[in-house]
Amino acid sequence: MSIQEKGNISIHTENIFPIIKKFLYSDNEIFLRELVSNAVDAVQKIKRLGSLGQFNGEVGQPLVQVAVDKEAKTITISDNGLGMTAEEIKKYINQVAFSGASEFVEKFKDAKDANEIIGKFGLGFYSAFMVADLVEINTLSYQDGAEPARWVCDGSTEFEITEGTKTTRGTDIILHVNKDSEEFLEESKLQEILDKYAKFLPVPIKFGTKTESEEDGEDEEGKKKYKDVEVDNIINTTNPIWTKAPADLSDEDYLKFYRELYPFSEEPLFWIHLNVDYPFNLTGVLYFPKLKNDFEMQRNKIKLYSRQVFITDEVKDIVPEFLMLLHGVIDSPDIPLNVSRSFLQADSNVKKINNYITKKVADKLAELFAKDRKSFEDKWKDIGLFVKYGMISEEKFYDKAKDFALVGNTKNELYTLNEYKEKVAPLQTDKNGTVVYLYSNDASKQDAFIQSANKKDYDVLVLDSPIDNHFIQQLEQKLEKTSIKRVDSSVADKLIEKDEVNEHVLSEDQVKEVTTIFEKAITKPGMQVEVVALNPDELPVTITMDEFMRRMKDMAAMGGGMGFYGQMPDSYKVAINGNHKLVSKILKAEGEEQSNLAKQAVDLALLAQGMLTGAELTAFVSRSVELI
Repeated sequence: MSIQEKGNISIHTENIFPIIKKFLYSDNEIFLRELVSNAVDAVQKIKRLGSLGQFNGEVGQPLVQVAVDKEAKTITISDNGLGMTAEEIKKYINQVAFSGASEFVEKFKDAKDANEIIGKFGLGFYSAFMVADLVEINTLSYQDGAEPARWVCDGSTEFEITEGTKTTRGTDIILHVNKDSEEFLEESKLQEILDKYAKFLPVPIKFGTKTESEEDGEDEEGKKKYKDVEVDNIINTTNPIWTKAPADLSDEDYLKFYRELYPFSEEPLFWIHLNVDYPFNLTGVLYFPKLKNDFEMQRNKIKLYSRQVFITDEVKDIVPEFLMLLHGVIDSPDIPLNVSRSFLQADSNVKKINNYITKKVADKLAELFAKDRKSFEDKWKDIGLFVKYGMISEEKFYDKAKDFALVGNTKNELYTLNEYKEKVAPLQTDKNGTVVYLYSNDASKQDAFIQSANKKDYDVLVLDSPIDNHFIQQLEQKLEKTSIKRVDSSVADKLIEKDEVNEHVLSEDQVKEVTTIFEKAITKPGMQVEVVALNPDELPVTITMDEFMRRMKDMAAMGGGMGFYGQMPDSYKVAINGNHKLVSKILKAEGEEQSNLAKQAVDLALLAQGMLTGAELTAFVSRSVELI
């Protein structure tokens, strides 16, 4: 019998093709993802029917082929899958895809993103019209006695079905590429898109051939000879490692896959194999990369797949914020292809996946810590940033991580939070029973302050990463009766308020006189002079900024909503050690000698804080030479 039918796709769809063309345009390369994925589905279905005994013919080697013909301006996607009868074409291509057409037109006239549309209404096939002004389907169904069928549509609402010419099972989709889309007739462009979306599809995807060299005997000198051979250019690895059981994989398999994903990266520190099938399906491998301390946020390194089809590397809502620094692959059929942002935020599965990944990462870190603390400590420099970031941003993660998070001191010793509290509590508890942690954010610049603290047997932590400001705030909230101060926020005697008081060697009048001398010697604004009784071994003059004030300014600088403090002028305390012999010497001196000595002592304190620059530094150097 000969099939011949013309018809209209649906009465509601006059507006549909302009919408597809217009709104999907920004993202028009996904036509290839859609058509190749459909072809892969058709191939997998015939394999399934074969294994269920519902198809007794020869399944053959599964294959999807993409071919381009520059002369004819066509792209053809062929598969040896199920094929379709004329009736099925009418059902699947004409009706199903458009059953939601009027709703679609309403809902998506304001759409910004192709992903919001495709997949939502079975419109994958129609993405072909983004790049083609005529689309043909040639197909032959696997069913006994089926006849080949051909469908043609020019992107209006009219279609034509006639008898086809295909003699083997499967479907060819031929796109007659429109003038605006001729870039897709370039092989390099198609190769790039296939590499992006089809690299791990479960059925081999062939795109032309490529030249490889193979051994071809030996020459007269006994050296190996090679010859060029043309082989199929298969785009994809059909069984990527996340589809396999961890027990079947070696470390080398994971590393090899990492190199395939990120060819120029350093080797990862370790990885986590995700595999869960209830209450949602999720597989994948996440790698911990080596991180530099300057917090270079290499986001968009996690790729999201759905049944081995690449969807996006915008995984912000699926992966907890702090794990955006990880690399790797997540595959979940429960995340549909139309991954629009609003969808991700609203979907309950996505929230569950997010929680699962957080738990899995915390468990892996806890296991590494328990199994080999030494190795964990060696990696801390690289993973500390993740862990702190996670503790700040995710309550559930904090609860697990507080047992393995480490803090390091100026002696390069590492402690868990509990161990550190036990270490410093005996000496660093103030008169109100609060344990005071001291830290430096730049050990080389603050060395004088660290040494002063060490003389009192105080321990000093190093907290110098960009995230430590926030981490310190969090520890103060979470740890009972604990306060954290930067080591240069006050003189050593005053960092931890104790009951003991140093005796003053100066009389009240002398204190007033010293205050006046130093107020005159200071030319910088915002400096408050105070004469204090310190150990005679401490420096004669120390300049500090109050902990609270400096912290607020730091947060304002990082955009932490403390803008008011950012506007305030800097204010410093100038502590004059009344018990230092230089202060007695200044009191005895007169005239220019007195002011020069006071200036010199203040400049030394400014120098220690890195605050002496320009003309003031030059004057200090000249004065020092004269004093020598």
